[in-house]
Amino acid sequence: MLYLDQRKELCEVTRMMFDRFNTNAAGGNISVKVSEKHFIMTPTLMSQAKFCRLNPEDILVIDKEGTIYEGVGKVTREFNMHIAVYETKPNAGAVVHAHPKESMVFAALGLDLPHFTESTRKLGEIKVLDFAPATSLQLAQMVKNYMETRKADLPVAALLREHGIIVVDKTLRKTYDMLERIEYNAYVAIHAKIFEGLRMLEQKHDAKNFQYNLDE
Repeated sequence: MLYLDQRKELCEVTRMMFDRFNTNAAGGNISVKVSEKHFIMTPTLMSQAKFCRLNPEDILVIDKEGTIYEGVGKVTREFNMHIAVYETKPNAGAVVHAHPKESMVFAALGLDLPHFTESTRKLGEIKVLDFAPATSLQLAQMVKNYMETRKADLPVAALLREHGIIVVDKTLRKTYDMLERIEYNAYVAIHAKIFEGLRMLEQKHDAKNFQYNLDE
């Protein structure tokens, strides 16, 4: 079997992404560049049909044209979006597209995701892109255009309006790590805004005799 160890690792990360609510049964997909010619990629319907319980033989070995060399199943319709990233980021080693529940709040509302945690600041920005239908060539082109504007080194991430997120880095582990960092940052951002709206940050904590201040 081609790239057996890499396919095993992709199965592990895919399952963890689903179990930790970083994607849902509606979809998500992951690709990894394993050579100058080949990529490995999760098949279509990995979430809906298999709840991300994949075996190595389910992982597709493909080229940039979408030709399948090994693996069971069909190529995801988001394939074009992944290849668009690799074409614009030659040092990219992995692409994760997911539907994480906290970050989806910002994607659905069309809001850029602010940094509330230090661990995401290396991204520079977490911008929400304009709406384009899922799986469309329009979406792939929009992602490609955005990646071309990001001259900085990896990692890079962007929210997809009403859809989800795309994260890019040099390795699969680094890419998934950044997805989790972004999701925790989104959780903190949402709750910080709730605290702010309830004016809880202005309330004096009698027990410790200090006042919360979001700007400090």
